[in-house]
Amino acid sequence: MLTTQAPHLTHSLTANIEITSLKIPLVTQSTFTKPRLSKAQPRTLPGGNMELKALTGCTIVGPTADKERIPGIDICVGDGDSYSLGNGGAIATVFDTPGHTKGHICFYFAEAGKAFVGDTIFSLGCGRLFEGSPEEMWNSIQKLMALPDSTELYCAHEYTMSNGKFALTVEPDNKDLIARVKKVQDLRSQGIPTVPTTLALEKATNPFLRPTSPAIQRELGFDGSDVVEVFAQVRLLKDNF
Repeated sequence: MLTTQAPHLTHSLTANIEITSLKIPLVTQSTFTKPRLSKAQPRTLPGGNMELKALTGCTIVGPTADKERIPGIDICVGDGDSYSLGNGGAIATVFDTPGHTKGHICFYFAEAGKAFVGDTIFSLGCGRLFEGSPEEMWNSIQKLMALPDSTELYCAHEYTMSNGKFALTVEPDNKDLIARVKKVQDLRSQGIPTVPTTLALEKATNPFLRPTSPAIQRELGFDGSDVVEVFAQVRLLKDNF
């Protein structure tokens, strides 16, 4: 959810970020529904949609694929759709990015060079596969990797420190990664956020964007393996890290 009005919401996509260049006059929800798996069935937390609507009168834009599960959606969007944030506002291109959840979507603002990627790509990580397969998640990540390297990525959580510790276990000799983790440690020790990141930085240091890396494949004992198999192994290791 892109919001400048309710920074206290859990899934507000880093609501305190500087997004004035987007001229956002309303709340837009990609609706990054967060399942919490139990032995019975997933429980979803749709981010306080109805409360936010009652408070602000906002319009909620959400995924067509999850319209039956997510309350309060006014406008359904899907892969390839465009959505304009008000009269003369920024125009977002929508990407279907299943993997974390089946209806996960992302918004890309080409003119501003910014993408709101929810739980698909994190700074030095990616989302857990609650409802999707490794192949689905890798395909979704590849969609975002096709954006310009200069694109700023706004993810849904500040997990960079823990993600960096894990990344070093699968690519310990990556000099760019080593330097980045040190910088992350310095920033977080001062209470400074590490989000947004850039696509170029993630391509150079994020193991979930680097399953083709010979160094990662060698470290995991997956030399020459299918890229999806390598990605799946990295995700499995992170799940148990």
